[in-house]
Amino acid sequence: MPINFKIMRTIKVSSEQVYNSFLDLDSAKEWMQGLVRIERLDDGPIQEGSQWKETRKVFGTKSTEHFEVVELVESKIAKFRCDGEKGTTGKGLYTFTYSFEEKKDNVTEVMLHGSVEGLYGFSKLFGKMMASMFKKACAKDLDNLKKRLEAK
Repeated sequence: MPINFKIMRTIKVSSEQVYNSFLDLDSAKEWMQGLVRIERLDDGPIQEGSQWKETRKVFGTKSTEHFEVVELVESKIAKFRCDGEKGTTGKGLYTFTYSFEEKKDNVTEVMLHGSVEGLYGFSKLFGKMMASMFKKACAKDLDNLKKRLEAK
């Protein structure tokens, strides 16, 4: 059974600006907590099927995970999948679906629906704790992105 979490933030810029910031991997280091590097596994603009390896420093240790773009709807949805078996985690399937809804006055509501599944054995016992850790990291990333975009 998947472990799900949600995070919502309101950012005072257009949905297009927020959406494009999520897809701009070159500037991710400016707002992603603990990011060491992103290595693209393909060329060209980010699109469905694009993949990259993302290395972050977590609790003093470098961790590299493999991400793939699952779905993109211009200025509305960005859905990413992280296959734990291809990265440091070694197990699990992590899905991050960001939706961007522009409200009046150039304000965007960002909703993240996160899902963790495919955990087994010992990791299944600590799955909720792991989901809580992912939720906190994602919330911090959203907070940092908000600060960056609203400061412009």
